[in-house]
Amino acid sequence: MEPNSLIMIAVAILSMFFGYFFGLFEGRGQGYKKRKQEEEAEKATPSEAETLPPPAPPPPSQPLPKPEPSLLRLSQDSSGQLRLELDNVAVNTAALSGAERRRLIELLNLMRPWLETARPAATPRPTPPPASPPRRAAGAAPSRPIAPPPPNPAPAAPQSIVEQIDAILQERIAGTPLEQRAIRLLEAPDGSVIVMVGLSRYQGIAEVPDEEIRAAIRAATEEWERKYTPG
Repeated sequence: MEPNSLIMIAVAILSMFFGYFFGLFEGRGQGYKKRKQEEEAEKATPSEAETLPPPAPPPPSQPLPKPEPSLLRLSQDSSGQLRLELDNVAVNTAALSGAERRRLIELLNLMRPWLETARPAATPRPTPPPASPPRRAAGAAPSRPIAPPPPNPAPAAPQSIVEQIDAILQERIAGTPLEQRAIRLLEAPDGSVIVMVGLSRYQGIAEVPDEEIRAAIRAATEEWERKYTPG
């Protein structure tokens, strides 16, 4: 074989090997670059957890309404003993103080309109049919008609606490200079006390400017407490 042919064959073989290895390295380089780009793209793209908005904070809890204060509470234990509380404070019913008596009377006056409005109406009694007059015998003198019995008097309405105290007040000031002042105690529709001094009207004892009149009303109230309140 001629030397030129051998040289050409060798050059062709070297070119083939060079092209193979060049393509192999080129492909690996391209694959490495592609994987590198994919990794960088994955790092640049936020994950699904990162794209979600943060959870909303829970709504603030609403404060519970404060319970209304208790003014009057009456209970009974297992032995049947009554227990009384005024303004959430237990009191000894066997030895009520003057302030506790006045507070109890004030609360009873507030509740009194409820009892009066809830009072059932009196049921009218059925009227009996008129009796037929007896037959009169011939020649007998006519008899006088029998008068019907008088109707039963209606029971007197019970006096209120204010009316009872006013009655005691009138007894105490009878024959004194205060009797000429025309002092009266009236009860308002809401159960409060109205003091009338002549033509002057005062909403409560504390508004009366005359100390002598206030003292007389307080004395009548204390006398009522001794008569009508236990202990």
